[in-house]
Amino acid sequence: MLHILMRSPFEINMILLIDLLRSNDDVVVLQDSVILSVNDNIFLKKLLSIPIVLYAIKQDVYARGIQKIISYKVNVIDYVQFVYLTKKHKKQMSW
Repeated sequence: MLHILMRSPFEINMILLIDLLRSNDDVVVLQDSVILSVNDNIFLKKLLSIPIVLYAIKQDVYARGIQKIISYKVNVIDYVQFVYLTKKHKKQMSW
């Protein structure tokens, strides 16, 4: 399943999200949710403890000036790659 996060992790039910994640799920953070990809935050640590792949939209990372402080474990992608992920996953959930 593809989980698409658009709002700040402080506005999303992160506990529910973490409970719903399964191995091989992909998570894409965009808009305000890209702050989730910043190093050393509790939400990122919990997400990375699950066997998922985490992606952040490059344009949103740069728009917020956090490109130098995001975790190396986050895959930075553009919108073309994001479209590929939406095609890869038949099931998607927006948060």
